Amino acid sequence: MIKFLEEFLASRSAADDPGRWATTQNNLAKAYRTRIRGDRAENLERAISADEAALTVYTREAAPDKWARTQHNLAGAYVDRIRGDRADNIERAIEGYEAALMVRTREAAPYEWARTQNNLANAYTDRVRGDRADNIERAIESHEAALTVRTRTAAPDAWATTQTNLAIAYWRRIRGNRAENLERAISADEAALTVYTREAAPDKWARTQHNLAGTYMDRIRGDRADNIERAIAAFGAALSVYARDTWPRDRAITLNNLAIAYTERIHGDRADNLEGAILAGQAALRVQTRDAEPHDWADTQNNLANAYRARIRGDRASNIERAIKGSEAALTVYTRSAAPHRWAGTQNNLANAYIERICGNQADNREHAIEGYEAVLTVWTREAAPHRWARTQHNLANAYTARIHGDRADNLERAILAGQAALTVHTRQAVPRDWAATQNTLANAYADRIRGDRASNIERAIELNQAALSVLTPEAAPKEWARTQHNLAGTYVKRIRGDRADNIERAILAGQAALTVHTRQAVPPDWAATQNTLANAYCIRIRGDRADNIERAILAGQAALTVHARQAVPRDWAATQNTMANAYGIRIHGRRAGNIERAIERYEAVLTVHTREAAPSHWAITRNNLAITLWDRILGDPKKILRRHGLAWRTRSALPMPELNLNPYAQTCARSAAPFSG
Repeated sequence: MIKFLEEFLASRSAADDPGRWATTQNNLAKAYRTRIRGDRAENLERAISADEAALTVYTREAAPDKWARTQHNLAGAYVDRIRGDRADNIERAIEGYEAALMVRTREAAPYEWARTQNNLANAYTDRVRGDRADNIERAIESHEAALTVRTRTAAPDAWATTQTNLAIAYWRRIRGNRAENLERAISADEAALTVYTREAAPDKWARTQHNLAGTYMDRIRGDRADNIERAIAAFGAALSVYARDTWPRDRAITLNNLAIAYTERIHGDRADNLEGAILAGQAALRVQTRDAEPHDWADTQNNLANAYRARIRGDRASNIERAIKGSEAALTVYTRSAAPHRWAGTQNNLANAYIERICGNQADNREHAIEGYEAVLTVWTREAAPHRWARTQHNLANAYTARIHGDRADNLERAILAGQAALTVHTRQAVPRDWAATQNTLANAYADRIRGDRASNIERAIELNQAALSVLTPEAAPKEWARTQHNLAGTYVKRIRGDRADNIERAILAGQAALTVHTRQAVPPDWAATQNTLANAYCIRIRGDRADNIERAILAGQAALTVHARQAVPRDWAATQNTMANAYGIRIHGRRAGNIERAIERYEAVLTVHTREAAPSHWAITRNNLAITLWDRILGDPKKILRRHGLAWRTRSALPMPELNLNPYAQTCARSAAPFSG
């Protein structure tokens, strides 16, 4: 087809037969735009060139209908264009569609008018420039205008097309109630599927299944676990049509989004789900290349980074390095000017990886994270992207809580301010799970707060954790519920008010509750962290037999160390070694001399990680505890030993216990199979 059209154009000029020449240019443009073979970017450039050539003949005055049709088609090519600036391409598309509508009016050409309204709406949905919320509202208006002509009875296929595109606009909508917008998106896609069947329109059916899956991933109403299962089923349905040889790009996009679903899946084994996510992402990258589909490739790199950051199997440090590498790869495509929202999402994910990074200097890693989140907030403002702004404020609160550089008291105040900012958007009514996550983050900051009354701060932390648990249930949100129970356990250990014995019993009950979800098989890092928290609680338990409590503490610490390896998670390993040292230092069973030696060995092990440079406060506390233990030492003269180690007597202090943040919000790049044109 293309060869025949090009041969015809090579044999004639516009002057010979302008009408036929322009028509042939139109047909050639359509052929290149739909071409499967060859380089996609080059095909679209040729389509644009052919339509622009046709417009040298078709003018609005001489051939208004053909001029309008060519403007419409040229606009479609600019929407799909890979080369050039994305924002400029979308602006050119909008100009083309609006030009076409000067001729295609509802009265004169209702079906063509509706078609162009549909495509203009798609362009506004993808628009980079202008106010994001306004653009989406204009898209919805245009789709709804198209539906006044495209009815299910008169034009069922066109009606279904616009329903599918309207679903995308509602999925992206900023104004209105988020939960209600997503329900409208689901209703529109499900309406489209009453027309699109696998037998009659397999490609459109698959694309709508794909988009419906994406909306179920984001759904607020209904059971979260069930929503993700529906999404996985719908992605699977789409893949039953999208074969690699016939629909390579759509298959790769769907595999990328399936990777997101497996990363977030609640049902099934967590480790298996994450491996499934990685396999799906890797399969997508066997089709996507940076040169041919740079934006799709970057999306998949970003989502693979999220999966590696969450990965349970393999070396933890290596997984996080892979996550950093993936986000940085995506940022070679996403720039702040050309794709600001995707740039911001990927910067957010890169910051998440730096917060959890094991390699490199810990203080520097956290500074990188804070810089990343603050860069994100220059794009995701409260006005332009309120929910993303709130999620980034949430992540920033976590980062300031964990910060090493700067004044500790100031950092915690900043964390509290960021968490409170997030709650101006994350309300219990609008986004209950996000509200609960931020309650938990604020609880962590209040539990460590230096300013204000210490007892009041801890009471506030307990209130916030309990508020989170009013939303997070073990059935609907097991992972988040367990992490909040873990943090509540740590806060009860620190509690000043109330009966001390009761507080420790509550801590133990909360830790044991967390372990009903935090199993060694499902989430070994969280299981080990909770074992460590329980070890701390048993060390200071008042009720029960004292000797038995200390043995339980040692057993829990030993269990944690089966996961907390020094090479993989040095900070967690050091925290557990510290807990074990505390327990051996006060152990009743066994030889006293041997227990003291074990305590000393473990404190000294802690100091190989908690150095004065990397963790000055932890280093000081551990040196103090080592001094006290050396004082208690039975083997040798204690005063000489203290002098030899350069240590002096201090009052015993406890090393702060680690808290589990709910996972920082990751920004997934779920790329819809492009909205339907026409």
